[in-house]
Amino acid sequence: MVRAFDAPTLLVTNIGELVTPVGAGPHKGSAQARLWRLPDAAVAVREGRIVWVGPRAEWQGEVAREVDAAGRVVLPGLVDPHTHAVWAGDRLDDFEARARGISYEEILAAGGGIYHTVRQTTQADVGALVALALPRMRRLLRSGATTVEVKSGYGLAPAAELKLLRAIRRLCQEAEADIVPTLLVHVPPPEGRAAYVEEVVRSLLPAVAREGLAVAVDIFVEREAFTVAEAERVLRAAQEHGLAVKLHADQFHALGGVELGVRLGALSVDHLEASGPPQIAALAKSRTVGVLLPGVSLHLGIPPAPGRVLVDAGAAVAVGTDLNPGSSPLFSAQLALALAVRLNGLSPAEALVAATANAAAALDLADRGRVEPGCRADLLVLDSHDWRDLAYTLGADDLIARVFVAGKQVHPQEGEP
Repeated sequence: MVRAFDAPTLLVTNIGELVTPVGAGPHKGSAQARLWRLPDAAVAVREGRIVWVGPRAEWQGEVAREVDAAGRVVLPGLVDPHTHAVWAGDRLDDFEARARGISYEEILAAGGGIYHTVRQTTQADVGALVALALPRMRRLLRSGATTVEVKSGYGLAPAAELKLLRAIRRLCQEAEADIVPTLLVHVPPPEGRAAYVEEVVRSLLPAVAREGLAVAVDIFVEREAFTVAEAERVLRAAQEHGLAVKLHADQFHALGGVELGVRLGALSVDHLEASGPPQIAALAKSRTVGVLLPGVSLHLGIPPAPGRVLVDAGAAVAVGTDLNPGSSPLFSAQLALALAVRLNGLSPAEALVAATANAAAALDLADRGRVEPGCRADLLVLDSHDWRDLAYTLGADDLIARVFVAGKQVHPQEGEP
């Protein structure tokens, strides 16, 4: 019972079924399939937080505004723990070249690939980058993503990376979804990589920490990117500045990035397409979340990460879009969840937890990804009476009827159908 002087500002009522994970993540192994399902429910919100959840018939009290869910399903807002949503230009030439069978190495040699995106992005100013990113964030929001991690990484040079992070900070102020900023140390320059790593450690990381531009540092461990030793140097320096750490690991080759992440207590290790038994065992023994990115497998045609094996081994698994122009032009968190069922072998319940409570844990956020008192009131109303439609449906942009961020309805906006 909520006391009168604590009266909620919003009551979502006539919920056909409320479906949510219970308790902050990471949820590991068999716990990843556990959901609380409550028919004929209601949710009360005050000052952006959930203050009461229960059967509709048990609600007593006054509210400033009531929203009728019309017997539909209510779920927690999705959390997208891995995007590169700030970039300029496109990679359509690369896409067409790959469709003709041209290798990525040949594309790079011809001036395409990531370095093309870097050139286009570094030529754009902060205002232009924000203007390009806002429609992408709106698409993610319409797909159910109420919290979105956004990485830098297309600047490479420290000054350009700082510009990208400042663009992300502007995006935080203008986007309706909650944005989590991350510095991504993406790839080294063609020459002078040792000097570049030192510049990252001695110049870029202190500036990021001093200006509060990111909450975490990510680094790409791969043959064409950084070695485990280089990544450890950067990530330990990041931790010394009070920043959390994450890794791109095992995308094409298992080189020790997962093991490094576990050893350093990383929030997450992301990709995992090339992970095998040693990496799976290491994750299962840790609290580091393995983030699956099925859009990459779909777009590049590479084997998907072993999500089923990871869950069965006892690891905590999350799922993200990896929205980026080169390897995953995927603008829907709901579709990423659905692909995790089809490509990574998760059950619908496991995929829902992966996209909510576990994705929140991958960002070190304990106050979202569930519909529970004390959590942020990030809520989805599905245009469905069965929550499994979230994992079943492909390409229906009207599946998510309403989106609430911190108790405010942000989709559809006023005047929209």
